[in-house]
Amino acid sequence: MTDPRTDGVAPAPRSIVVRVLSYNVRSMRDDRAAVARVIRSARPDVVCIQEAPRLLRWRSKCAALARTSGLVVVGGGRSAGANLILSTLAVDVLATADVRFSADPGMHRRGTSIAVLSRGGAPFAVAGTHLDLKPEPRLRHVAELHAAIEQHVPADVPVIVAGDINDHPGSAVWSALAEHWVDAYTAGPPPVPFTSPAREPRQTIDGIFVDPRLRINAIEVIEHPDAAAASDHLPVLVEVEVDVPAA
Repeated sequence: MTDPRTDGVAPAPRSIVVRVLSYNVRSMRDDRAAVARVIRSARPDVVCIQEAPRLLRWRSKCAALARTSGLVVVGGGRSAGANLILSTLAVDVLATADVRFSADPGMHRRGTSIAVLSRGGAPFAVAGTHLDLKPEPRLRHVAELHAAIEQHVPADVPVIVAGDINDHPGSAVWSALAEHWVDAYTAGPPPVPFTSPAREPRQTIDGIFVDPRLRINAIEVIEHPDAAAASDHLPVLVEVEVDVPAA
């Protein structure tokens, strides 16, 4: 039966705007109040934190970060290699998974925190990660990240990968990530902005990679007055459009 409101024309797909922030907070060793102010200023729907608290009382410290940022904890923490996911209450959590990557002697254990989410009926997933300081495990962990996403995220749900890559655009690791997902910086004007160190940025080691099924509206490195007091990294914000599935 034809819907008289559309005269037989299918309604245009509806989409929801989602803002995802990626931020290395240096284990909250700097000004914690400044970290929260920087996060709030970006008005994110979801935040992927790297170097979240992972030692004594790490759960309560992660909860405090969420609370002072006006957010809630979705998943992650020490069990995900100090990757933490936060969100607003407008985001529904459908599933989470904390995955540790293969270990290397004498190095921090790396991993990813994955969350399948929905906002306004539009499903999407995020995977926050912090790759290794050494090139070989860094590249190996990209493959493990991809495998973890394939295991824990349904194939029809688009994914946003956000994190401290510990490598630069054009490197083998950056290119390996861009083989699976779109480098969000390509949606912004050149040159690619610097993200580290926060006080005098001179290199880009933080990035966001977006499923090609999503539309990137904007990509921005947040330069807040409190950024240098909060961490040694600047946060990166991407705004994407996520389609709402047809009823």
